[in-house]
Amino acid sequence: MKKIPFILLLLFSTMLYSQNLQIALLKYNGGGDWYANPTSLPNLVKFCNKNLGTDISEDIATVEVGSEEIFNYPFVHITGHGNIILNREEVENLRKYLIAGGFLEISDNYGLDKYIRREMKKVFPGSDFVELPFNHPIYHQKYDFPDGLPKIHEHDGKDAQGFGIFYKGKLVVFYDYECDLGDGWEDPEVHHDTQEKHLEALKMGANIIQYAFTR
Repeated sequence: MKKIPFILLLLFSTMLYSQNLQIALLKYNGGGDWYANPTSLPNLVKFCNKNLGTDISEDIATVEVGSEEIFNYPFVHITGHGNIILNREEVENLRKYLIAGGFLEISDNYGLDKYIRREMKKVFPGSDFVELPFNHPIYHQKYDFPDGLPKIHEHDGKDAQGFGIFYKGKLVVFYDYECDLGDGWEDPEVHHDTQEKHLEALKMGANIIQYAFTR
């Protein structure tokens, strides 16, 4: 069994304003486009550094779900439109990462939902995604979202929803559904978003970053 390096994981909550902090995009198997939205995370980091006073590297890492390198990144992001398959080793690695203090943000780029729900059930068999109430602290960090997630893209025309997975009472996974924050973080001309929608998405993303590092 691969030896997992747990050093520094207990320091995740103190790293938000430290130097040399880096976040990562998760690369997965199954055929889905894990690489979608290439400008989203760099834009989010720039926004956080400017408006939250963080010092996060603008160099976004790419890390495979099953790699021990995931433990170098206190915040990881998954997106895509299609299938995702986690093998047994990847399931175990991701579970250990989240239990140890890591945070996973999932953005459904449209078409990911049924696959990510299936795979996350492998990671936490005894837990389900639960919709977060509008008074949850993730919506009330630097920026206030009294009605929950902003609606960035239409998809199926449903209300945007924010779901979470908790471990021992602690939110370890946040999932934006029918919202598409990842698209909203991209350069506005990519999806022809208004500046208002782009800013809404960035503000909510900043809330997620702030919450993840201070919970």
